[in-house]
Amino acid sequence: MAREAELPATLEVRVAGIAERLEDGTLGVSVYDYLSGFRWSWNGDRWFHAASLIKLAVLAALFDACDRGRFTLESRLHIRNRFLSAADGLPFAIDAGRDADLAVHAAVGRTMRLSELAEHMITASSNLATNLLLDLVGLDEARAALAGRGVAGVDLQRGVEDDRAFRSGCINRVTPQGAVELLRVIVDAREFSGRASTAMLRILCDQQFAGGILPGLPEAVRPLARVAHKTGEISTATHDAGVVFLPGRPPYAVAILSEGGDAADRSAALGALSAAVYDAVAASGESAWR
Repeated sequence: MAREAELPATLEVRVAGIAERLEDGTLGVSVYDYLSGFRWSWNGDRWFHAASLIKLAVLAALFDACDRGRFTLESRLHIRNRFLSAADGLPFAIDAGRDADLAVHAAVGRTMRLSELAEHMITASSNLATNLLLDLVGLDEARAALAGRGVAGVDLQRGVEDDRAFRSGCINRVTPQGAVELLRVIVDAREFSGRASTAMLRILCDQQFAGGILPGLPEAVRPLARVAHKTGEISTATHDAGVVFLPGRPPYAVAILSEGGDAADRSAALGALSAAVYDAVAASGESAWR
């Protein structure tokens, strides 16, 4: 019990040291371990620019709509690149040159299945797929899907790449605790069907970007780990939030967020944070087994 009681203090010391090395930057961490019940956060309720982590919220909103019978994942959606700004209602388009995924742009004028768009939104971080799905579900409906499940730390305000809205201060935001809570909603199938929960986790496991969670795990553990996660990166922020599945134990959910400083330093900090969290979770799990 003494060792278990020391875990938060030990983790705090490690995270404080990592934060000191991120010059002119800020870190946020939140973790929940399903085996031991260990939970901990650093700047857990601080708001960060969500970047592409907001796509987790759109994914959950899409599956909520499908569970409610509004659509099916096999429904087809016309692909177009025209959206209305949350700032003034005027049209804008996603710049293909700033999008991480060009496959959806290549389909403009045709149709794609909702399941395909969900895959592109998460695994390749398609901005175009994100806005198409958010427009389909509806912003108010998406926000209600989060609120109805008790997710308070995710502030979905608009689609992505809405520059006029950004300049007016309309920003998608997330807290580390909010990101973990959203992940837990998915894992726990909280007001989702079991089928929807399984499908969302499968999509998140197909993530194409390395992020910071998996690289931070011990070298011997990485080949055994399955990480269902979403990354987010803009010029001022680098994030990763996911669920780590390891053999022989229940998973743990973790969000590691960073803003400011140098991009390379932010990436290094995320890996170091993941390593620190893994060590704490492993130690708490050992206590839980005894």
